[in-house]
Amino acid sequence: MQSQPAGASHISWRVCAGLVALAVLLVPAFVIAPRPLAASISGGGFDDRGELVDSFSESFVAYWRSGERNFSPDLERIADYWSHYHVVKAVIAALLLIVFIALGVLLWKAFLQAGGLGAGSRAALASAGAVVTALALFALAAVMANVQGATAPFSSLLPMLPIHASHGELADTLHQVGQGLADYPDGTGDRTPPALEAMVGDFARYHAVIAVAGTVVAVVLAGMCVASWRRSARTGVSDGRTRRVFRSFGPGPWNR
Repeated sequence: MQSQPAGASHISWRVCAGLVALAVLLVPAFVIAPRPLAASISGGGFDDRGELVDSFSESFVAYWRSGERNFSPDLERIADYWSHYHVVKAVIAALLLIVFIALGVLLWKAFLQAGGLGAGSRAALASAGAVVTALALFALAAVMANVQGATAPFSSLLPMLPIHASHGELADTLHQVGQGLADYPDGTGDRTPPALEAMVGDFARYHAVIAVAGTVVAVVLAGMCVASWRRSARTGVSDGRTRRVFRSFGPGPWNR
């Protein structure tokens, strides 16, 4: 009667080890892979962040002075690269999220079935499950942030501008942009610069994306809380470990 559970446990731990190894590979890939992959997809990239900032600053000044709403070819190239950069990061973060969710499920299941283990082993399983759950939340936040950056790359690039520049073409341009934003949308009698309208529209999309994503995540998490509460309510009083686990995922008045 003991051989089957032992075999199942052995397979579960092998799966856990595989998931941990996959996470170990994906974490550095999240940092290293986006730049070369984005450069390959978009047909050109940048050696480092400094080169990207310099190129974007020059293109931004030229774009503002052009009086056009549409991006210049140089600015379009930079925005395209930055969008692909965030797409790659979003994909890797999504894979990490899947790995952490799967690993968390296995660890919490192992904790619930750890009746024959000592207190130290049960505490280790619970701690590992809590850490992996936290990592899953970080991965979810990374997915949301990078979807936002991929959808509105221009707005995502703007914080890179050296806004503390005290002189030069960039400083003059930023001053003009600031004045335009202070008067927007009423203006001062002159026509609103097309570039300013494009920036405001892109920022609106930038914030709309995170608002929609946040709403979806909130609804999903609320559903998980309700499901956890119901599962906890159906669990017998004698199975205190299971009740505590499901209550931890369903915070509310039933946790008091």
